[in-house]
Amino acid sequence: MINITIDGRKIEAQEGRTIIQVARENGIKIPTLCYHKDLSPTGNCRMCVVEVTGSRFLQPACVTQVWEGMEIATQSDKAMASRKMTLEFMLANHPQECLTCDVSGECELQDLAYEYKIDTPGWGTKGTRYQVDSDPNPFIRVDLNKCILCRRCVQACAEIQVRDVWGVAGRGFAEHIAAGAGTNLLEARCESCGQCVAYCPTGALSTKLNYGQGAARAHQVQKVTTTCSYCGVGCQFDLVVKDGKVIGVTSNPNAPVNGMALCVKGRFGYDYIHHPDRLTKPKVRRYLLKGIEKNDIRESIVGHRDSNIESPWDWVETDWDTALNITARKLGEARDSYGADSLGILTSAKCLNEENYLMNKLARQVIGTNNIDHCARL
Repeated sequence: MINITIDGRKIEAQEGRTIIQVARENGIKIPTLCYHKDLSPTGNCRMCVVEVTGSRFLQPACVTQVWEGMEIATQSDKAMASRKMTLEFMLANHPQECLTCDVSGECELQDLAYEYKIDTPGWGTKGTRYQVDSDPNPFIRVDLNKCILCRRCVQACAEIQVRDVWGVAGRGFAEHIAAGAGTNLLEARCESCGQCVAYCPTGALSTKLNYGQGAARAHQVQKVTTTCSYCGVGCQFDLVVKDGKVIGVTSNPNAPVNGMALCVKGRFGYDYIHHPDRLTKPKVRRYLLKGIEKNDIRESIVGHRDSNIESPWDWVETDWDTALNITARKLGEARDSYGADSLGILTSAKCLNEENYLMNKLARQVIGTNNIDHCARL
């Protein structure tokens, strides 16, 4: 442990930690746009610069390690002026459309512009240089006009998803983020996981599925933490709910299993929730509800062919107790008539381990058969 001073406050810090890590651990806010705790620090955005006693230049807090006796000023006039100038340069190359931007309210650049009271630069802005929604990916909306070259997307793709889809192309004013060797995302082996969207601090990368629905505006939406229903890993995320309808998914950094990482199904596969074909109540064949015996089914079918009577094979909605009682009764009848090995159970590798364990007990101990399998056996 070493002793340092931040804004006149004596702090004991662990050797090898960076200034921004020590500051955040002690509740001291230092602004940043490129730094994220999940990613390797790069010092790209220069928003986290601080004044260090004895240093000739301002130091980027995200890549500068602390040392014994270090004195740091995070809010000095020199540091504040540098940050304001950096924000002005970014806004000069950024579309001035916060009122209609889909990530307004969750844009880190917007938040800092408000905090530092930055207006549109007096020398004007560059305007739109790139095609909006330029990539045919069905999930990820790309607008390079809003990109601030923080490179978070590049690092998230390389370090978390390990796909290396995003990279930096061009030099100088022409520098921009590009997929692969200047191709589209899918041709560059993109898995559409949306990691780049989750870590993007602006609206350069956003979600196509809920574009225009105001998903980021806190006063219009509610976020509900839930567990993904697609597999047994147990990833958690926040459902974005507006007017009682799920319109999107956002990463929850506090998720214990996955952090901000999600697969394409977890992040974008939510539209089944409100699909018109989704069953919300159990259905059984009509003859099972009417108590028609097996020998009477053929007679019922023949009668149905020549009349307008309801078919005994039609699916009809019922309550859960009725459906489960019918299922248990029919399983029992089949076992008693043909033996336990006439029955088999298929479970799923996408269920929880506990659920598969219970189905194993149902097959072997309740029904009395070893006929149980699931999709991941091979």
